[in-house]
Amino acid sequence: MTDKPPFRSPLAYENKKFLDSPDGRVLRILSEYLEPLTRFRRERIQDTIVFFGSARFHSLSDAEVALQELERPFSARPEPRDESDLKSAHAAVEMARYYEDARKLASMLTTWTRTLPSKRNRFVVTTGGGPGFMEAANRGAFEAGGKTIGLNINLPYEQMPNRYITPELNFEFHYFYMRKLWFAYLAKALIVFPGGFGTFDELFEILTLAQTEKLAKKIVVVMYGSEYWKKVINFQALVDAGVIAEADLNLFKMCDDPESAFEYLRAGLTQYHLAGAHPEKEPDIAKTRP
Repeated sequence: MTDKPPFRSPLAYENKKFLDSPDGRVLRILSEYLEPLTRFRRERIQDTIVFFGSARFHSLSDAEVALQELERPFSARPEPRDESDLKSAHAAVEMARYYEDARKLASMLTTWTRTLPSKRNRFVVTTGGGPGFMEAANRGAFEAGGKTIGLNINLPYEQMPNRYITPELNFEFHYFYMRKLWFAYLAKALIVFPGGFGTFDELFEILTLAQTEKLAKKIVVVMYGSEYWKKVINFQALVDAGVIAEADLNLFKMCDDPESAFEYLRAGLTQYHLAGAHPEKEPDIAKTRP
């Protein structure tokens, strides 16, 4: 016999040690599906327009201030100037035009979608939730008075939520693949701004799903900034080598200004997702196939 009081084990769903263990991984993965689904339904989100792009660039005003600081005479600066920093600052000013374009395009799309006769929120601007071009798109949608979604992920650098995300639609993911699922699940259009490894990964994920007909709907894809994309990816070389078909080049369109991108997106979204639609019969996202 012992005088110790009986020990009551924690409920399994309250046992943090178990939930954080390898055996609890399936529950963590399922949570990153069900918890966002619950919030999307509560906020009446039917579908989205996703913006991808680099986290490393800022607004034109911020980029110009940073460049001016580096270009100050040596005597006016507290530290010696690093020429590589100066080169990066000039590049940041050049890339800032894409920030302003993403901001404007997101604003134009949000202004348009707010006029649609729907009981739910249609084509809500969605990003990875971080800085750079993601911030620009969230900012444009916010400034137009619409809801805007941020699918953030915990990374060692760069990735903190920007302040333009609708608070109820500000998500934090651990698993890249669950975050990607939510990018694709609700998306009816994708706009891809210049970016690095992460942007390439996200772009080709969607293009592969579209090419292999694994998407349950038509997705309209815009690659924004033809000068950049044609410099970093030679799509025609892929066709010439026989690794993609000529028709695969029709999976996306390159645009160079917010106005032409907006018109292309509006036409595609209207043709594939609005023509003949009945607001009273809009599907519940929980009943649609990813």
